[in-house]
Formats: sequence, structure tokens, C-alpha cells
Amino acid sequence: MLDEDPLTVLTGELDHKPELPILLDLLAEAEERAGAPVLRRWVRAQGPSGRPLDPLLARDFGAFEDALATLAERGFVLRSGGSR
Repeated sequence: MLDEDPLTVLTGELDHKPELPILLDLLAEAEERAGAPVLRRWVRAQGPSGRPLDPLLARDFGAFEDALATLAERGFVLRSGGSR
């Protein structure tokens, strides 16, 4: 997804890909606000614009940043899948 090996990401040697440190900072901020367990669940949950994981897989970092902004504004809202 990030087109980098884990060691490169962990060591922070990402000068050639400026979007990755920005993405990592955004995720760190979201983790601080919501907590790691919520963030792990949120990234796979269906939201107002689809699953937040899908833009990441498509390398559409702008759409993922928008999803993070929605998370910051609304919080993590779960809705039942049952009938109303």
C-alpha cells in the first residue's frame, strides 16, 4: 500500500516520498484523539464516503485525509446493520 518496506517506514527514511511522513503524522494525530483500537476498527468500517481503507489502497491520500477530517468532526459512529 505504501510502496515501501517496513524498515524504511520505521526508520523514517522517507525523504523521497513526502506524502508518507504526512500520512503517518495524520494517523498519529487520529490515534491520539480516538485511540488505536478505535482507529483500527474505523479504517475498515463503512463510513459516509465508503471504507477509509479503500482510498489508502488506491493511494488516494487526499480522500483518506478527508475521511480522517470526518472522523475528527463526527467521531466514530457505528450504525446497526439491522432493519429499522
